[in-house]
Amino acid sequence: MDLKNKNIVVTGADGFIGSHLTELLLEKGCKVKALSQYNSFNYWGWLEGIENENLEVVSGDVRDPHFCKELLIGSDLVFHLAALIAIPYSYVAPDSYVDTNVKGTLNICQAAKELGGIRVIHTSTSEVYGTAQYVPIDEKHPKQPQSPYSASKIGADMMAMSFFNAFELPVTIARPFNTYGPRQSARAIIPTIVTQIASGMKQIKLGDLSPTRDFNFVKDTCRGFVALAESDDTVGKEINVASNFEISMRDTLELIKKIMDSDVEFITEEQRIRPGKSEVFRLWGDNSLIKELTDFKTEYDIEAGLTETISWFTNKENLVKYKANIYNL
Repeated sequence: MDLKNKNIVVTGADGFIGSHLTELLLEKGCKVKALSQYNSFNYWGWLEGIENENLEVVSGDVRDPHFCKELLIGSDLVFHLAALIAIPYSYVAPDSYVDTNVKGTLNICQAAKELGGIRVIHTSTSEVYGTAQYVPIDEKHPKQPQSPYSASKIGADMMAMSFFNAFELPVTIARPFNTYGPRQSARAIIPTIVTQIASGMKQIKLGDLSPTRDFNFVKDTCRGFVALAESDDTVGKEINVASNFEISMRDTLELIKKIMDSDVEFITEEQRIRPGKSEVFRLWGDNSLIKELTDFKTEYDIEAGLTETISWFTNKENLVKYKANIYNL
């Protein structure tokens, strides 16, 4: 599918990845209807300040099926990113994750079906794999629900795929590994490290640094999503969006310290450590399938991505938006 001039809906557009994806789609000449979570302040999150004649921002909630159907009228494609994603908060409020992640996905797919088979790119997460049983992790790797969050995303993925199998809805499941970059939530490890250092702290509070991750710069993740949408060969498939590169949390910390020329000391804080059986200790994604089906390739290595990320976070106008001294669930 050539996306230029297409009418595209992005749910979760006010969030970290969604706002970057919205910008990329506008650059490609798409007409974007961007969903922002309804709030009484009419605040559009990271969409604030994005001005484009082809952008329409809509406030609403994917938990409402009637709203979802109205949202998708006249669209050619929907990128479904709206979700609750914070793992620690899923221990506190798991029911809300089922409502938003599973039922929200059902509502989007049902609306797409009823409106004539609108193409759906559904967003998964590498957390569905749990700790790697083998590496690199390909799409055949077993699913392991190691947190209420990952369980809800497994359910959402299966709900989306059921619409392909039962109703031939053109669904693709995009499974990004650990995305990072400008605008990321302070709950994630890279913003946690960078904002604490940038705020002048000499000791930074972190959880376990032994797990490994396959970090993807947000612009690469978004280009991966677009590549999946542009290829008809991706319909009916679950596809990793990964860098095929593994790095430990500790080595990530050391690299950030090097780039920021910092000598901060690391301190373990108990509340930042996941329950033992819930921690995902190793993630390393195989990106062979997305390369086979599309022209996707990563453009940012970890150092280049971190350098751009640090530059954004250390801008005073951006840093002031983060509360570096508070642990974000």
